[in-house]
Amino acid sequence: MLERRAKVGVIGLGYVGLPLARSICHAGFTTLGLDIDADKVVQLNEGRSYIRHIPAEDIGALVASGRFRATSDFAEVSELDAILICVPTPLTRHREPDLSFVLGIGRSIAPHLKAGQLVVLESTTYPGTTIQELRPELEAGGLKSGIDFFLAYSPEREDPGNPVHSGTTVPKVVGGDGVEATALACALYDRVAVRTVPVSSVDTAEAVKLTENVFRAVNIALVNELKVIYSRMGIDIWEVIEAASTKPFGYMPFYPGPGLGGHCIPIDPFYLTWKAREFEVPTRFIELAGEINAAMPSYVVERLALALNDRFAKSLKGSRILLLGFAYKKNVGDERESPAFKLVELLEARGAQVDYHDPHVPCVPVTREHAHLAGRTSVAWDEIFAGGYDAALICTDHDEVDYAALVEALPLVVDTRNATRDLNGGRDNIVMA
Repeated sequence: MLERRAKVGVIGLGYVGLPLARSICHAGFTTLGLDIDADKVVQLNEGRSYIRHIPAEDIGALVASGRFRATSDFAEVSELDAILICVPTPLTRHREPDLSFVLGIGRSIAPHLKAGQLVVLESTTYPGTTIQELRPELEAGGLKSGIDFFLAYSPEREDPGNPVHSGTTVPKVVGGDGVEATALACALYDRVAVRTVPVSSVDTAEAVKLTENVFRAVNIALVNELKVIYSRMGIDIWEVIEAASTKPFGYMPFYPGPGLGGHCIPIDPFYLTWKAREFEVPTRFIELAGEINAAMPSYVVERLALALNDRFAKSLKGSRILLLGFAYKKNVGDERESPAFKLVELLEARGAQVDYHDPHVPCVPVTREHAHLAGRTSVAWDEIFAGGYDAALICTDHDEVDYAALVEALPLVVDTRNATRDLNGGRDNIVMA
């Protein structure tokens, strides 16, 4: 590791795995990307990128340097010194952990493991997953963790599209199955990240990631609840947060929205809730936060319905609504768990006709929970102004959108992200929700 002669493999080349592979390459390691999606493999080997905030030029340069290559052949795992697993860990329809991707990878690579290899799980999961679930799958190939190969957990801390904090500038928490595994994982990540933070066990490292996202989910739920309360009082929650943020201690801002999205915050807290049942421990804060955040799309739709009725004596049924933004956060094309899915379903259930515009999500992909929305395409920006829309609902506040033009053209704009904050003065067609 010290001389960067190790060959590193990253399994799962999505929003977590591809940035990680890029960072490892930039650190000087030869890196192999593995993914079951053959189309992704082809694109990467041709120097193309399917993730908007990762420039194709970066991928092309890494491929041209000879330090990066992608494959779908898991037999090549035998040629690696370190294997980093970055596959999805979603929830089932019953909101229980779905470890099928993690365990499937374990079964796929077990026959190809060799003595001395380091295996690190980065996928977010509950304490006990790496040792109790993944380790048996890996050991089924005949090698033993801590004796023949080394197993560790290091939670991903990727924030897609964040211009300040990237994979290399965020410390890496590391917990190994034994002292040697921890040391080896730290030796690798020391060369990639700004610093490593070793912890006493794999379970502790798994708990760190859940704690980070439970903290965010609970605090977002708090400001979402305050938004509802203050709205009834005629108080602007955004002004309150801005003023409160001037306190240099004891406060940090969280912001309300139309609901939670992304691969972490809507999902990770329920991994802990599920695991806590095994120990007969209630998770009241987490469950209450989940209820509040899950109720936000309905609250937003109701605000829109009331605004249409109060201003134009018009109901949602038969109204043409433009949903502005489909991604779960600004300036990225990641729509995973986006509240936009629920907003479209709620609006259409009440008889509205819904289109969407998102410069980062040209087409709605296939998802397990919302397959019926797959294939819908973003309306062109110019078409918005000739579309005869009764209202726009801002779900995602992408920077490149001309909100002034939107507010000028449409009779009603319902803003869930404070995107129109600089336009509110004198505008009576803006409603905050």
